[in-house]
Amino acid sequence: MNWFPFNSKVVILCDGSFPNHAVPLSVLTNAHEIICCDGAADKLIEFGMEPTFIVGDIDSVSEETKKNYAERIVLNTDQETNDQTKAVEFVLSRGAKEVIILGATGKREDHTIGNISLLLNYAEKLNVISISNSGIFRPVLYSQSLPSFKRQQVSIFSLGIPAAITSKNLKYPLKNTTLSSWWMGTLNECMGDSFSLEFATGKLIVFQKFDQ
Repeated sequence: MNWFPFNSKVVILCDGSFPNHAVPLSVLTNAHEIICCDGAADKLIEFGMEPTFIVGDIDSVSEETKKNYAERIVLNTDQETNDQTKAVEFVLSRGAKEVIILGATGKREDHTIGNISLLLNYAEKLNVISISNSGIFRPVLYSQSLPSFKRQQVSIFSLGIPAAITSKNLKYPLKNTTLSSWWMGTLNECMGDSFSLEFATGKLIVFQKFDQ
């Protein structure tokens, strides 16, 4: 998949919907380190793999997993942040430069929105993407060209200060368009093997759907 952003071997597995699409499953099974957010550890073990570390307040982890993997637990009871952020802070403390997040979506919608929006915070510190069972969420902090493929479905979300965006190679072009509402940049389509987004201010999250 030549449009894939990068192939980090450090994976954070959140306690949302477990990967079932071929892409996130491949990322998971080829990971060198899997940092599980709390109860995701039980799901990973049931899948047949083992967590490298388990991070969080550990209130959703089974007693058996707590016992069997006690030396891999990183307890963090901070209530001012969520388990995904705790896991990101942990991998940063270990010197990671890039990370792929799996399982951040698919359960409570408020958790999903929160997890996706946090990508913009993480992107200031390391290369990061979040992969669901339908596509990839990528934080975009500056103008750039993004690899894609013809007819790939693309959605663009502007968070914080609305960005005036000009696009190239999208079916529905943006011409200094301000995305003042989240729906406005959704359901676009790439016309080739890449598309570009130009903007002077603001922060974007781009969703790129898998081909099937």
